[in-house]
Amino acid sequence: MEVLKAKGMLSQHALSEFTVGDLPNNWKWGVFCGLEEIVRLMEGKKIDLWGIPEGTVFRARTAKGIRVPVLTINGSYSEYCIYETPMLGLMCHSSGIATMAARCKKAAGNRLVISFGIRRMHPAICPAIDRAAFIGGCDAVSSLLGAETIGEEPRGTMPHALIIMFGDQRTAFKAFDEIVDKRIPRVALIDTYSDEKEEAIMACESIKKLWGVRLDTPGSRKGSFPELIREVRWEMDIRGYKHVKIIVSGGIDEKVIPSLVAAGADGFGVGTSISNARTIDFAMDIVEKDGRPVAKRGKYGGRKYLFRCDHCLEYEVTTSKEDIPKCPRCQNEMRLAEIPIILDGKRVYEEKSPKEIRAYVLKQLENVELE
Repeated sequence: MEVLKAKGMLSQHALSEFTVGDLPNNWKWGVFCGLEEIVRLMEGKKIDLWGIPEGTVFRARTAKGIRVPVLTINGSYSEYCIYETPMLGLMCHSSGIATMAARCKKAAGNRLVISFGIRRMHPAICPAIDRAAFIGGCDAVSSLLGAETIGEEPRGTMPHALIIMFGDQRTAFKAFDEIVDKRIPRVALIDTYSDEKEEAIMACESIKKLWGVRLDTPGSRKGSFPELIREVRWEMDIRGYKHVKIIVSGGIDEKVIPSLVAAGADGFGVGTSISNARTIDFAMDIVEKDGRPVAKRGKYGGRKYLFRCDHCLEYEVTTSKEDIPKCPRCQNEMRLAEIPIILDGKRVYEEKSPKEIRAYVLKQLENVELE
């Protein structure tokens, strides 16, 4: 900015796009998140911003290998150049978390998934973490501030520390049930001192309206985690506690969830794999200067228009809105995927609640598969 100002170049226009070359861990798709914060950062600046709505499932490249522009910004470069880093930080971090949450929810199907990961991250960013996790598909979040941010009730369980402080499981279970707000579902930890099935039976006998039990067994004691779940399920069922659900946590990600679902798990507390998910490394690149195509090495110059097949979730890029492509899979005509977000500094993108964005994500997940 100092150099541009000194050289009288503040009024030069530049059109830039935000793309990613490849997604982490060979993911075939991602969930775009962080847009609302970008809008709040950039509204009032003399720029135009177009892009895909927040919560859109996107791919890094089209079938022809062209990078997918998730956002396009236009205006005097001096209006937005100093915001490149924060805009990227907002979308890279949130999109990575939302994508991992979506992958876990896809693996879990209709089972409960709760975001447990904020204790692994700096507490100042827990609202952003839990918002992205919820948008990606988590059914609930554990932090008070994160839940307040998304307008939901927090969900969690008793800690091991409560049982240790009381010294025995039955007393702790009964005290928890006696004191904690009756609106909160009763979920008892069953792996503090004894065999998991023994503590599960204790919990069922101690808490009249027990909603579920939670297994957080350390890796050194698990053996076969699916077999442990089957054993606990069996012992509760034969005693008439078929309604009591089994929630599992500890080292959970989308790769282990399917085997635990098959064993009978009803829900998952997913921590580090969501909160510490790999960022999606978007980059911002100038592709037009004063209306003329330009680009650094490795990037394609010129304004591009993004089209999508809503069934196959495939993308294509053209240089004209009128050049409507066909889906490379189903051959149906694709639709323009980008929408106006900010025009001449004024917000035109209607804010959606986290719940609305999450519903949009879940609908799209029906049309993708885990690799």
